[in-house]
Amino acid sequence: MLADTVDFVIGVDTHRDSHTAVIVDPAGAIQSELTVVSDPGGYRRLLRFAGQSASGRRCWAIEGTGSFGAGLTAFLLERGERVVEIDRPRRPARRNGAKSDRLDAGRAAREALTHEHLASPRQRGRREAIRVLLGTRESAIAARTKAVTHLKALLVSAPSELREDFRRDSTVRLLARCARLRSSKAADPEHRATILALRTTARRARTLQAEADTLEHELAALVLEIAPMLLAEPGVGIISAAQLLVAYSHHGRLRSEAAFAALAGAAPIPASSGQIVRYRLNRGGDRQLNRALHTITISRLRHDPTTRAYATRRTAEGKSAREIKRCLKRYLARHLFRLLDANPNLHPNPTATAP
Repeated sequence: MLADTVDFVIGVDTHRDSHTAVIVDPAGAIQSELTVVSDPGGYRRLLRFAGQSASGRRCWAIEGTGSFGAGLTAFLLERGERVVEIDRPRRPARRNGAKSDRLDAGRAAREALTHEHLASPRQRGRREAIRVLLGTRESAIAARTKAVTHLKALLVSAPSELREDFRRDSTVRLLARCARLRSSKAADPEHRATILALRTTARRARTLQAEADTLEHELAALVLEIAPMLLAEPGVGIISAAQLLVAYSHHGRLRSEAAFAALAGAAPIPASSGQIVRYRLNRGGDRQLNRALHTITISRLRHDPTTRAYATRRTAEGKSAREIKRCLKRYLARHLFRLLDANPNLHPNPTATAP
């Protein structure tokens, strides 16, 4: 427990413009507090405040180390401070609805004291580069999908000559043809407006696809540099490998493969009753990581002979398709964690914590 190894815990409630820090002792009693502006000057004030009011063994419990608290977290790690990541603290029901930055910072510190296992903040550097590229690509793909859906909806109500002309085109060919559409001034307003809408939407979709391709190319270069062994695994592509690296972050952040499976929502949940012993899918955890494991599982079930043989054997034993996928995702979580944990490129690098 953290209370046995430190003299003070500094809980920090982070916001865009300000950070509030509260120092508590191992018993959870508040010793001191300070609110600063969330800029480098404010970070230095917080560190001086900690040196004066918590001069012994101390640990920072920061809420939002990947968002509003990212700057403070990097600042403290560069100076050798111990930092742990805290989820949004549980807020007990109160009749008066009490809530303030001071209360939230104190709850963050007490959460750290009561947890047996605490996560270290995710590494920055190359891991953060993969995260921002992955998120931006996902946004581009989502916007492209929306544009393609809108384009096809336009064709449903388009003039009959346009609708029939594009009826049998694939999506790629449809986008290419619509992007080249032209309309004469002699055409009626409806026809001209429809042509303009189709052309604009098709060009938007193609631009978004080009953005996604560029981002994926950058992701491929980073994944090949950091963990090329992931791409040698059956069913693991660039996007799935990137998601695995973002979730894992660095060696030591997750204490075991079981913790990685729990993070991925692949840890089995007992669902037994009477003489039936079974487990069900986990709906919690990091859903992006869970989706990556699911994508790898589906690919292996389709193309990997060993996985197909396993599925056939478990089906003969009476397992459902959903239960077989759950077992495979749990195996993948174990196997991929060991690959990541043995990779020297993922060992903590102090210089990679800088923003």
